[in-house]
Amino acid sequence: MKQKFSKAFWVANTVELLERLAYYAVFIVITLYLSNIWGFSDIEAGMIAGIFSACLYLLPTFVGAYADKIGFRASLMAAFSLLSVGYLGLGILPTLLESAGLVSYGESTVFTGIQTSVLRWSIAPVLVLIVCGGAFIKAVISGTVARETTSENRARGYSIFYMMVNIGAFTGKSVVDPLRKSLGDSGLIYLNYFSAAMTILALLAIIFFYKSAKTEGQGKSFKELWRGLIKVCCNVRLLILILIVSGFWMIQSQMYATMPKYVLRLIGESASPGWYANVNPLIVFVCVNMITSLMAKRKALTSMTIGMAIIPVSAFVMSLGHQLHAESIMGLHPVAFMMIIGIALQALAECFISPRYLEYFSLQAPKGEEGLYLGFSHLHSFFSYLFAFGLSGILLDKYCPDPRLFDSAEAYAQATANAHYIWYVFVGIGLISIIALIIYNFVTQRIDRKKALQNK
Repeated sequence: MKQKFSKAFWVANTVELLERLAYYAVFIVITLYLSNIWGFSDIEAGMIAGIFSACLYLLPTFVGAYADKIGFRASLMAAFSLLSVGYLGLGILPTLLESAGLVSYGESTVFTGIQTSVLRWSIAPVLVLIVCGGAFIKAVISGTVARETTSENRARGYSIFYMMVNIGAFTGKSVVDPLRKSLGDSGLIYLNYFSAAMTILALLAIIFFYKSAKTEGQGKSFKELWRGLIKVCCNVRLLILILIVSGFWMIQSQMYATMPKYVLRLIGESASPGWYANVNPLIVFVCVNMITSLMAKRKALTSMTIGMAIIPVSAFVMSLGHQLHAESIMGLHPVAFMMIIGIALQALAECFISPRYLEYFSLQAPKGEEGLYLGFSHLHSFFSYLFAFGLSGILLDKYCPDPRLFDSAEAYAQATANAHYIWYVFVGIGLISIIALIIYNFVTQRIDRKKALQNK
């Protein structure tokens, strides 16, 4: 007989859906928002978005320790309060600055006069609020699923959790393009009000419906977590693996860092980056269980190697759209069509890599410290997002710059003639990563065989 899930389980998963919906609606166009609304250059926008997203993957482990002390309900209330204020700030702050006459809109609703003002950095504390709120969510929701399930229904519980994440991601990205196309750049501001509404709704759900009887577990102290981080970074085998897998995520993250600006600048306002990005959660949702089952009898590194072999191919496919001279492919602009194919290949690569990476990572941890080590398993996302967005900004500035910087269509066409070179850089990163993983597999197998012989 199947055990029923608790009310706290369903409330937690519902608010997770709302939080992911809010987050992805904003994150898919975060660099567009920073450039088109705040006037940050591609390089500056990439650096800001990179630090923002990197911190979201580093902080949850430490925030989780504090969440255990104050309780999950209080943590969730704090999280959604911070997120609501943060998203409202992203919507209200530009309008307040404009109303106060401190900045003004240009013809294309881009702020002018703020580029040399310190007021342009007033966005930083707002982003910090979102980072802190998001860190609480990442730490608490997955912990709630663990506490509110049993050994008999935990696998099904996490399956539901993963489904909610993907539904939220898909729905959030779907909201972006209609708003942007109907309201222009102003839609990038109103998008934040939509995200704030979702997090306020989640906050109300926590206040009125979330009550858990599962309060046991004090978690790790900050001292233990710092010690764990140092241990992971001093474990040469794990650190090398983290850096290799970071190569995959550097390419995967271009779906947010490069793709929106790239397609809008080459295709025009008819492009729909939100819908193109939705191919990723759709493919993962459909294929991840099948691929994981297919590779179940294979070693984790074998599955990861297959995924790493796919990722440079995906970047190369993305480069082809700008080189094709056809007017359309199956009714889509060539850049859009090849971008969708590339994103689908990235999603397939993720299916081969992500589940098995966690498995392999846990096996490398010292016995009895698996949980502590797994808390830092997403360090690859911290490294990759930190560098991927900054690199994206540099490449966009060089090969696919903002069309508003040019006086004529001819000059802009000349400036973007080699826009596809951006993806060649990521092909190179992907090739280095797959070669590094093959060498890593060969070397670690030899080391393990020697140890096994010595222990006989």
